[in-house]
Amino acid sequence: MTSVPVNQSAAYSPPVTTSAPDALDFALDRSSPVPLYYQLAQQLEAAIEHGVLGPGSLLGNEIELAGRLGLSRPTVRQAIQSLVDKGLLVRRRGVGTQVVHSQVKRPLELSSLYDDLESAGQKPATQVLRNEVVRASAEVAAALGIAEGGEVHHLERLRLAHGEPMASLSNYVPAGLLDLDTDRLQATGLYRMLRGAGITLHSARQTVGARCATAEEAERLGEPEGAALLTMQRTAYDDTGRAVEYGTHIYRASRYSFDFQLLVRP
Repeated sequence: MTSVPVNQSAAYSPPVTTSAPDALDFALDRSSPVPLYYQLAQQLEAAIEHGVLGPGSLLGNEIELAGRLGLSRPTVRQAIQSLVDKGLLVRRRGVGTQVVHSQVKRPLELSSLYDDLESAGQKPATQVLRNEVVRASAEVAAALGIAEGGEVHHLERLRLAHGEPMASLSNYVPAGLLDLDTDRLQATGLYRMLRGAGITLHSARQTVGARCATAEEAERLGEPEGAALLTMQRTAYDDTGRAVEYGTHIYRASRYSFDFQLLVRP
């Protein structure tokens, strides 16, 4: 297979939509010790997370919102500023306060980013940057349990949500395991293709870390150089114990987090 040209992505700017929080039902408890600005911020954040306020939605005028909710303008401004600080809202001159995105919280389980984004209503899309057969390096060979120099498929993809870059994915799959068609990779996720080829994913070894973005990574992901990135390395195995995929991924920390539950050993 031949390499697919890389498409670099510019910083994301969502289209303006007319949706506003006018129809939202805010339940503010004035007898609660929780500050009103925090209650409002939490409910706005929940509306963003659940897609009620999608990317590009305008929040309208602070004075009008304060009047409708019976709050002071400083209270509304503080609530909005807390979400601006989280990166969920942005103030644009001539436009107003606009929803940028919600942060994706991904459970630490054996699932694909594509499936997780789709189930969360995040409208995933993929740009395939590379799809070729290469010789396995020592690292890749060790991860997949094959001989160094053996043939593997190398995939590089940019995963987007709502048209915005989310993660840069580099994956290695043993040659001959399945047909890795570029058009299909752009239309769906790798794990879905593995399952479609009759491969039953069973377990994985995974390492999560963090580092700063290089200039190339920052440009690709629409972040400033040196921005925080989450990293993940994973080797996935099928139900026979065979390694079927080795991936090294980077995620925008401003848009992404891992969510997991900790249990006390009995």
